[in-house]
Amino acid sequence: MAEAAIELIGIDKSFGLVRANRNIHLEVPRGTIHGIIGENGAGKSTLMSILYGFYQADSGEIRINGQPVKIDTPNDAIAAGIGMVHQHFMLVQNFTVLENVMLGAEGAPLLYGSISDARAELKRLEKDYGLEVDPDAVIEELAVGFQQRVEILKALYRGADILILDEPTGVLTPSEADHLFRILEQLKDEGKTVILITHKLREIMAITDNVSVMRQGEMVATRKTSETSVEELAELMVGRRVLLRVEKDEADPGDVKLSVRNLTVKDSRGVTMVDDVSFDVRAGEIVGIAGVAGNGQSELLEAIAGIRAAVSGDVIMDGKPIDVTGAADPSDLRERGLAHVPEDRHYTGLVLPFEENENSILGYHYHARYLNGPFLNLDAIRDDAKDKIEKFDIRPADCRLRTANFSGGNQQKIVLAREMEQDPGVLIVGQPTRGVDVGAIEFIHKRLIEMRDKGKAVLLVSVELDEIRSLSDRILVMFDGRIVGERDGEATEGELGLLMAGVEQREAAE
Repeated sequence: MAEAAIELIGIDKSFGLVRANRNIHLEVPRGTIHGIIGENGAGKSTLMSILYGFYQADSGEIRINGQPVKIDTPNDAIAAGIGMVHQHFMLVQNFTVLENVMLGAEGAPLLYGSISDARAELKRLEKDYGLEVDPDAVIEELAVGFQQRVEILKALYRGADILILDEPTGVLTPSEADHLFRILEQLKDEGKTVILITHKLREIMAITDNVSVMRQGEMVATRKTSETSVEELAELMVGRRVLLRVEKDEADPGDVKLSVRNLTVKDSRGVTMVDDVSFDVRAGEIVGIAGVAGNGQSELLEAIAGIRAAVSGDVIMDGKPIDVTGAADPSDLRERGLAHVPEDRHYTGLVLPFEENENSILGYHYHARYLNGPFLNLDAIRDDAKDKIEKFDIRPADCRLRTANFSGGNQQKIVLAREMEQDPGVLIVGQPTRGVDVGAIEFIHKRLIEMRDKGKAVLLVSVELDEIRSLSDRILVMFDGRIVGERDGEATEGELGLLMAGVEQREAAE
C-alpha cells in the first residue's frame, strides 16, 4: 500500500449534546481516490470540515504525509496542501474566473505583476488537467459544471496535493459528471490524492480505489472498491438491507388533475426556455420529465407553481385555470391543493437562519391549526414539526435547531415533509433526492409511490435517469425547451439519452 497522504487518528467532535464524530480513524493512501459515504447526518461533512480547518476536533490527531499537523483554519489546511470543493460553491458571482482564482492569494498588495502571473499559471493548470474555462468570464454567466472547474482550479492554484470534493455531482448533468471523473483520474495520475464525499454508490464503484463508510458519527468499515458491491455498501451505510429498486403496482390513472397547454416561458434574459409545451397529469400517476439540466424543466415548474410569469399558454388544475401571467399567488395555489418541492432547497425552499419548526410550516403558516387568534401558536407548530421529524426521520431530531445546521439531505427532507404532509391533490417536485443518501432515497421514493396510489397527481423533474425510469408511469423528454418525446416507464436509458440529446429531433429535420 502507498504511504498515507492523510491519517486521522481518534477524531472526536461534539456540538452540544450531538456527537458528530466518534473516535474516527481514517487512512488515505497517497495518489488514490478515496470515497467516504454515509447517511445524511452521519458526520462526513463534519469530518472533512475538521480536516479543512472549518471546525477543530475536540480530541484526536491529524497527520499529513506522516507528519502531525495542527489545522485551526482553512489557511492552515491550504498551507498543508489541502484544497476543498464544497457542495455549494464558494465563488463571488460578479467576479471573473481569474479574479475568483486569485482571491485570497493575490501575491502582492497592489497586484503588480500578479495578474499576468496568475493568468499564465491558470492557463498552465487548465492545459495540464483539462479544466478549460475562459479566465475573463463572469461566474454568474457560467454553467454549473464550469463553476465547479473554477473551484478545482482555485485549489490547484494554491498548491493543493490533497483535494476534498463534497457531493461534486449533485448539480452536474451526466455528461458533466463523466468529464469531472476524467479530471479526477488525471489528478490521481499526477500523484494528487482525492477524497470524494458522495451519496451515489455507482459513482463510488466507478471512480474510487477505496471507500470508507460512516454511520451515526462512527467509521464502520473501509473496503477496497474492487472487493465490495453496491449492495454491501448500502447495507453498511444504513445498518440494514436496502431496496435499491422501486417496487410499485401498475398505475390506475383517473381524471386529468393538471393540464398544461401551449405554455411558453422566457428567462430573465428574454431567452425562450419553455417553447409551446403541452401535456396532462392524471390522478393516480407519476409523470416524469427527463432532460439535461438547462433545457427548460426548471422554468416549467416555476411557471406552474406561480413563481415565474409565462409569455403565453394555459395551466388548468381541476378544471379551473391558473393565471400564468405572473398574477397568480402561490399561496392561493397551495389553498387549491398544489404543493411544490423546488429544485433548489436553499434558494426557494428554505430560510436557512430559521429554526426547523419555522421552515416546516413556511407557506402554510396562516392555516388555522398553526394560529392562536392573530398570533402564531408556537406549541402547535413545534408539535407538528416533531411529528414530521419522526415520520421523515430528520436528523438531528431537534425542531429548535437552525435549518442551516442540518445536512443537505436532511434539509431536503424538511421541504418534502412540509409539502407532502399537506395532502395536496397535485404535487410538482424538482430533484427530490438531490444530495440525499441511499436510505433516504428509498424512503422518498416509497412516499411518492404512496401519493400516486392515493390518487394524487405527481409531476416529477429529475436529472437522475434511474429515478425517472423507476418512478414514472409516463416519461416526457425535454430538449431545447420543447417536449420531444413521450415514453412509458420501460424505456431504456439509451433511448431516453438519445431524446435528451435531441438526436431524433435532428434526424427528423434532415
